[in-house]
Amino acid sequence: MEYTNMMELNFLSKSQNESFARTVVAAFAAQLDPTIEEIADIKTAVSEAVTNCIIHGYENKIGIITIKAFISGNKITIEVIDEGKGIEDIEKAMQPLFTTRLEEERAGMGFTVMQTFMDELEVESTPGKGTLVRMTKYIGSDK
Repeated sequence: MEYTNMMELNFLSKSQNESFARTVVAAFAAQLDPTIEEIADIKTAVSEAVTNCIIHGYENKIGIITIKAFISGNKITIEVIDEGKGIEDIEKAMQPLFTTRLEEERAGMGFTVMQTFMDELEVESTPGKGTLVRMTKYIGSDK
């Protein structure tokens, strides 16, 4: 991947770090001069990805979440990575309303939210090894 700037952030999978992570990514994205709506989209998608790591990847145990962000032209690509339990069936997990946490009244909309607010979404996962969520947002009208 070619890029003109990049950042990497590692933090513990604690819920209080979710807002920190989205703020850091939003600050990094600011160099592209996004609209308020574009920044809100990025922050929402990052929040969902980080929350998925905390709740599903590490199942509320402490692990490391890594965020990498890359800028190329008018595009920001964000990777949210955990080394948690992984996803057995990515296609099923990405279906709206699918949740493995019925007892916790989870909405099952995390991936749907990410897809809605970002222009591209890719998920790579290996059960027992972890998950990588790659999201891309084009800033401005040109994709």
